[in-house]
Amino acid sequence: MATALVISGRFRSSFPMAYRQTDKVVRKLAARREAILAAASDTLAEKGIAAVQIAPIAERAGIACGTVYRYFPSKTELVTAVVAALCEQEVTALAAASASAPGPLSALAAAVGAFARRAIARRPLVLALTARPVEPELDGALISFRRALVQEFERLIRAALAASHLQHQEAALAAQALLGALLEGAIGPLAPAADPAQTSAQVARLTLFALRALGVSDARARGLVLQAEITAGSRP
Repeated sequence: MATALVISGRFRSSFPMAYRQTDKVVRKLAARREAILAAASDTLAEKGIAAVQIAPIAERAGIACGTVYRYFPSKTELVTAVVAALCEQEVTALAAASASAPGPLSALAAAVGAFARRAIARRPLVLALTARPVEPELDGALISFRRALVQEFERLIRAALAASHLQHQEAALAAQALLGALLEGAIGPLAPAADPAQTSAQVARLTLFALRALGVSDARARGLVLQAEITAGSRP
């Protein structure tokens, strides 16, 4: 049976009142989480996955270790959250690039060019996200980055196939091979050293190669690359 207390002439339930976070507290908690993720992302880009440890991330974010553990009880959970946030950024960027194109095939070309350009610009980060981690428990988190990109490329390849712009092929396999070729050509150990003056030319070459590999005729592929360059240059 529920009980009640009478204190100073006022009726008060013996059940504890549910605590409701104010908007200010919610914003503060969200900002603290974003600060942790930003610190982890910067560390990942600068020093690789092995350097993402709770203590140095806490110091970099200006937050106590115990506070970081409240958000992310382990390194695996922290890395998983960082990779998920970076996946979302990358897929959003590719989707935005493809959405600005006038058709399915040009959308695919635009996404390929956008990925190549972003990978070159963020080479250390993308290398860290696609490297094989020392800790096996992090495999799943890092593979999710590749999986998200493959799924986005597969979606665009399927759209081009549905519109009869590509010859019949296995979209899932084509997307995997496409990502592998772009990673190797853009940031692999044999890729050209980063040179801002040469980035546009390198992106164009990679995009042209990707379209040819998917079976687009050379003349049309060249036109699509030019169209993608114009579209990319018109975006703010």
